Amino acid sequence: WPAGWRRRRRTRACLLLAWAGAALGPSRPHTWRPQGQGARWLRRRVLRPPAPPYGHVCQVGDPTLRARAAPVEPARVRGAEVQALIRALVRAMRRHGCVALSAPQVGVPLRVFVAEYPERLCAELPARERQARQVAPFPLRVFVNPAMRVLDARLVSFPEGCQSVSGFSACVARYQAVQVSGLDADGEPTTWQASGWAARIIQHEMDHLEGVLYIDKMESRTFLNLRWAELNE
Repeated sequence: WPAGWRRRRRTRACLLLAWAGAALGPSRPHTWRPQGQGARWLRRRVLRPPAPPYGHVCQVGDPTLRARAAPVEPARVRGAEVQALIRALVRAMRRHGCVALSAPQVGVPLRVFVAEYPERLCAELPARERQARQVAPFPLRVFVNPAMRVLDARLVSFPEGCQSVSGFSACVARYQAVQVSGLDADGEPTTWQASGWAARIIQHEMDHLEGVLYIDKMESRTFLNLRWAELNE
């Protein structure tokens, strides 16, 4: 860093905060909504940053994604905090158009994940691709404190992506069939036996709960930016 950067940074911060105070004014303290990157920095200082569970999906580099998630006390599953987490996960999953999401991905280091593959998303895939990848729709499923058992140890490799490594994909070898057991949103025992793409989704989310990302298991030469062709135009 160049000499004097700390002093310049403090001066700039003071000026910006002074401007923020003027912008807020005495009569409209809650209506100020600055725009842009500098304004985002300012909002975080003045209005405080958001708290987990986030509405956005945490990106690689966030320490929460690399920590082993803690189990949830069964008696707390029906409590307000865990129920709010489950709702936040479902909202974020649907908002971002993904088919599963784990609690660490919204900044909460607990062993919870949700998954849902609606028919409309399946219909977006060509029939040949759906058949090759064994993609089939399934309803919303919620797992708290999930445990996984391998049912078919054959390894199948296909490209997969992750909302926490946004804009990229790579081939990953996954077991053909697995069983996951845990508690549902009501705190009741639940079990799901899945094969094909659903089994891949389960394994991907179970990895998240261990602080593992698909890039740790990928075939590195298949790693690609999904927009590479667009960027060359």
